[in-house]
Amino acid sequence: MNRPQTHEYPEWGQNYIRQVDGDVLAILNEQATGFPNFINNLVEKSDYAYAPGKWTIKELIGHIIDTERILVYRLLCFARGETASLPGFEEDDYVANAHFKDRSLFSMAEEFSLLRKSNLYLINTLNEEELSRLGSANGNQMSVRAIVYVLAGHVIHHSKIINERYL
Repeated sequence: MNRPQTHEYPEWGQNYIRQVDGDVLAILNEQATGFPNFINNLVEKSDYAYAPGKWTIKELIGHIIDTERILVYRLLCFARGETASLPGFEEDDYVANAHFKDRSLFSMAEEFSLLRKSNLYLINTLNEEELSRLGSANGNQMSVRAIVYVLAGHVIHHSKIINERYL
């Protein structure tokens, strides 16, 4: 899959897209098992936040799962030609209104793995025309292809944060 061009995504997407170095589909596939394995090694720190007011590891993993769902919903809508603008989401509100602290990290790791594997079935069915389609969410235009790259880059970004700030 070709890398998205700058006109295919809003400025905020650049941070995630630039994290992706190599075959995005191979990275997404690897993350389906590699990221859950990484998560499962964090059990002892699952309720740890590196500073007051920051998310715990469980909350961060919950955010990653929520974001995966939201972005893939957008991906599906845009790929199918949706013309209505989709809403944005406030990540802090989503985390605050979830009960991630009541979950086990193992269950969250399994959920991510199953979610990503399911999402890959959809992504792998998309042709070049569908990948190039643009849609609008939160007032920003984005291509299906750019969303695929953001999915991979979002996990890479947060894995780096975990390594740098939580471990």
